[in-house]
Parts: sequence; structure tokens; C-alpha cells
Amino acid sequence: MAKPIALTHPESLKRPPGPSAFAKDPVNAALTKADKVKLYTQMARIRHFEQRCIRTYQQGKIGGFLHLYVGQEAIAAGTLSVLGKDDHLITGYRDHGHALMVGMDMNSCMAELQGKVTGCSKGKGGSMHYFAPDKNYWGGHGIVGGQAPLGAGIAYALKYKGLKGCCLAYMGDGAVNQGAVHEAYNLAALWDIPVIFVIENNGYSMGTSQERSSAHPGSLAQRAEGYGMDWDLVNGHDLYEVRAKTAAAVKRAHEKSRPTILEIFTYRYFGHSMADPDKTYRDKDEIKDYRENKDPIKLWEKTLLDEGVLDAATIASVNEAAMDEADKAAAFADESPYPEVSDITKDIYWEEDNRGPATNSRGTIIFGD
Repeated sequence: MAKPIALTHPESLKRPPGPSAFAKDPVNAALTKADKVKLYTQMARIRHFEQRCIRTYQQGKIGGFLHLYVGQEAIAAGTLSVLGKDDHLITGYRDHGHALMVGMDMNSCMAELQGKVTGCSKGKGGSMHYFAPDKNYWGGHGIVGGQAPLGAGIAYALKYKGLKGCCLAYMGDGAVNQGAVHEAYNLAALWDIPVIFVIENNGYSMGTSQERSSAHPGSLAQRAEGYGMDWDLVNGHDLYEVRAKTAAAVKRAHEKSRPTILEIFTYRYFGHSMADPDKTYRDKDEIKDYRENKDPIKLWEKTLLDEGVLDAATIASVNEAAMDEADKAAAFADESPYPEVSDITKDIYWEEDNRGPATNSRGTIIFGD
């Protein structure tokens, strides 16, 4: 059996769950009761969407891989809820939670999983390739660590245009050893790029515990010191802490155009993907402990009950609505058509779909102006 994650976790992870030390941080003190209920609702929607995806996958309706976000909801909710209009995000293949958090609707997300033309990527991306540029959301990438330099590039573009924005580039703990990630770290620090590298550390790089896969001095974020970057460790089960520490990194990016590495400790309740049986590398008691004592939604629910923001009736209503929405999204996906065979050559190049090819006197294809 695997041993528990042997890392230097934030002190808040070592303490028994209780009132958050970050509740009075300015970014959290400014939250209204409605804001707090909205955050609860957003996390519940992510959880019920993902759980409905399991059934759809088991019915054989989803091809390819399916990476679930169950257990990590407070990261998407906490980080993305503090962003402004010129802030962007890009992530890896565990991308559903971020998509729903930025406002992508369940219908197009579920349809994409089934490869339907009504999906957010017209059925061509599947689980790992959600996109919504209109919401500053740039995917959904299947190449491990490949999104890190892209995120740095997006942030560089924001700086170049003189916009007060940043880009959050999410990755898992398994991606931090990829060369492209370190190249992105280097350029971000060298060129003062307003990018925030978010390590969603769920403890296992696919099926290998972090203590067996990554050499580290105590935390993965501490590698930032080699690049002269700021860094911090975050309790990913404490929504107040996630918001507070992300807000500090965003402020640094906006005001100083400096990058940050945030390592957010979290946990996934299911395997790396639905193709992962997850029966050999994790102790069942470890999973049980997280579910019972560190579930981010349960902890936020308790926080709001203690604050008098939530009551039993609202909790039931929110969860019932989220389950109903997920069921309707599954039905929408079932009823949606697949793309036509001719669609396979569409959306390959912007020029092809918007201007069309032309040929010069030699018969070489060129594109219009």
C-alpha cells in the first residue's frame, strides 16, 4: 500500500478542520452572503456534473479519456473567483471544473464529451480539450506541461498590449518535471511576465506518489527560488485561503508584472482517469480520510452554516438543482447530432474558415489578405 503524501504541507493542512484564518482577508471580507452561496453553488455544480459524467462513461457514450475533478473543486472556485476582465486561464486535461467555473454551460460541456457537434469544441476535442476564448479560457491541453509556456505567452501578450491582467496556468504535480515547464519558469522570471503557475498537487502523478516521482526540498513550489520567483503553499480544501493567496499573486502580477508559483494541495477521489483502476497505489483509508475530513464542499458548507449564510433547505435546493441540470445536460448530449464527415477538414486553420485558400501563378496555395 502507498504511504500518505510525505510533503511539507501548509500548517493549515496539519490542523484539524476549523474556522479559516483567511476569512477576514480583504478579498473574503468583501464577499456578500449571495457571493458565498454562489461559490457553494458553483462547487456543487462541478461535483454533480463530474458524477453524472461517470454514469455517461460507464454507458459507453464517452470515447477517449475522462479525467474527473471530484475533490478539487475549491481550487477552480477559489482561484477563478478573484479574477478580473483582463485575466485569463489555461489548464491541462483535468479541465471540466475550470470550464464550468468561468461560465461554460453544462450542455456544451457534456456534448463535447460525447463528441457531438453541439459541444464547446464542436465534438473534436472531447474531455481534454474544452475551449471558450470568449470567456478568456484557453483550454484544455493533453500534452503534459505543454500549457505552461502557452500560459506564459498569453500573459506576455497582455503585458505587451498594456493591459492590467495576468494568466493562470494550471498543471498537476506530475507536470512540474517537464522541460517545457522549467523553460516557462525561466522566461517568466527573466522577462517579468504576469503569469501565475498553479500546481494542483493531488499527490499522485498518475499512479506514482510524489515522493517517488519528484525530487524536492519540501515543496514543488520552492523550486521558484531557483528562478527568483515568489511562491506560496495553499490549503486547497480551504476556499478562503485559496482566494486570499491567489488574490495576492494576482495583485503582484497586475501591479509589478511579476510571476508566482502557487502550489495548492488537494486530492482526487477517483483514479487519474476513468481508465485507471486505482486499486494498487493508494490506501483506501487515505481516500476515506480525505472524503470525511477534508472534502472542500463539505468544509465550505460547514463554514457557511456556522456563519448563518446557509441552511438545510438552501443546501438541498442547490444540490437538487445541480443534479437536475447535469441530468438535462446528459439528455441534451444524447439527443445532439454527431459532426458530419465533411467537418473533419473544418476549423483546421483560421484562414480556411474565414477567407479560404487561393493559388498563385505556380499553383501554390496562398491565403488572402
